[in-house]
Amino acid sequence: MSKFKKNFLWGGATAANQLEGAYNKDGKGLSIADVLPGGPKRFEIVNQPDFKFEIDEGTYKYPNHLAINHYERFKEDIEMFAEMGFKVYRFSVAWSRIFPQGDENTPNEKGLKFYDQVIDECLKYGIEPVITISHYEMPLNLVTKYGGWKNKKLIEFYERYSNVVLNRWYKKVKYWMTFNEINSAQHFPIMSQGLVNSNGALDKKNVFQAWHNQFVASARAVKIGHELDKNLQIGAMILYGTSYSIDANPKNQMANLENNQEFNNFCGDVQSRGQYPAYTKRYMKKYGVKLSDLDITKEDLKQIKEGTVDYIGFSYYMSTVTDITGTENKKATGNFIGGSVNPFLKSSEWGWQIDPMGLRIALNELYDRYQKPLFIVENGLGAKDEINEKGEIDDYYRIDYLKQHIQAMSDAVDDGVDLMGYTPWGCIDLVSASTGQMSKRYGFIYVDLDDDGNGTMNRYKKKSFNWYKNVIKTNGETL
Repeated sequence: MSKFKKNFLWGGATAANQLEGAYNKDGKGLSIADVLPGGPKRFEIVNQPDFKFEIDEGTYKYPNHLAINHYERFKEDIEMFAEMGFKVYRFSVAWSRIFPQGDENTPNEKGLKFYDQVIDECLKYGIEPVITISHYEMPLNLVTKYGGWKNKKLIEFYERYSNVVLNRWYKKVKYWMTFNEINSAQHFPIMSQGLVNSNGALDKKNVFQAWHNQFVASARAVKIGHELDKNLQIGAMILYGTSYSIDANPKNQMANLENNQEFNNFCGDVQSRGQYPAYTKRYMKKYGVKLSDLDITKEDLKQIKEGTVDYIGFSYYMSTVTDITGTENKKATGNFIGGSVNPFLKSSEWGWQIDPMGLRIALNELYDRYQKPLFIVENGLGAKDEINEKGEIDDYYRIDYLKQHIQAMSDAVDDGVDLMGYTPWGCIDLVSASTGQMSKRYGFIYVDLDDDGNGTMNRYKKKSFNWYKNVIKTNGETL
């Protein structure tokens, strides 16, 4: 017998800016993602003091503009998801398709109609949509004109946007998330907050203010959704990196405790518990910031208290190691959350530490902390897939990675964790958020496209396609 619930939500996950393309079609405005150049140095470029939020095609390539053209091929893609047996499909709505500049009063009907079609196509196959309202693709105008999420005016703009999409689809869509990986701003605030070095990212006061504004905005969206239908499930979404101390040195142990609280827990604590945690003062003090420095009103705190989330969605790709004493100086590479290399683990081609047991630990830590249902909405292995002489993509390494992580999920359910579902990341190959590459592939479906935009864009099933199909069919009993 499977350890997973009969109605366990098996599926896959994507983000609009990484697969849709059509960046300027049907009235869509520019988003943050549209000005991010491709390549492994994309974050190094945007963190230059003179970085400008504009497209410079003479210097850089912009793979998100084309992506995999899901905008025109979504029916083909969803049909393949259905063939795998998806129960749910997690995707995001591009904010700038609905409000091209972000501050308009009236939404773009063409953008809404596109997602009408995507949702209906999912429902045609019995696939429930799981919608992320904001996933690393805020309208660029909200950054260049208003300074990003550090400006409280964005609360109003997000509320208007979330009000439109929730009212439009609440009868068809039960599962929602307000912000993608909201805590990621600790390490790279451009994606979720619209902040880079040139417009205030180095001043942590701005990051904390942006978080506060997002907490209020999220709470308002939860309230809107619950007033429409009390049965809607609206969750938080955090990036979780299980963290270990390098050794038993109390200094490293304390630093690891702080790392867990500040990175893994801070945003979830506010969104799930409805108030700032006790360690907030210590956390902000590290950066010379006080809560009293922020624009926080009693009404803000009341709304945060009343707008707590129904479940915790999270991404899990790797674990990290805390080492402030220099015991192990070799640093992990390829990820943005830092840490030292764990000698007990192997790494992916991009330097991410592969740690299935860390997922079991994450599930236990999160459930013990919040006592709310958990939803793994991202997990996967980025790898360079190759088509062999038989015309096949034998991604046994991905199957092995996912198999181990699903087993860890099963063990966590045995531990008593209430787990809702699992949507592996990039169920179809798409543009990597961290590197802007197509060659960093996650999907069960191969897309014939290289880092320079060359290829047919034809879709092909990898070996993992049929493997995952059988996992879903047996509700995780056969791995």
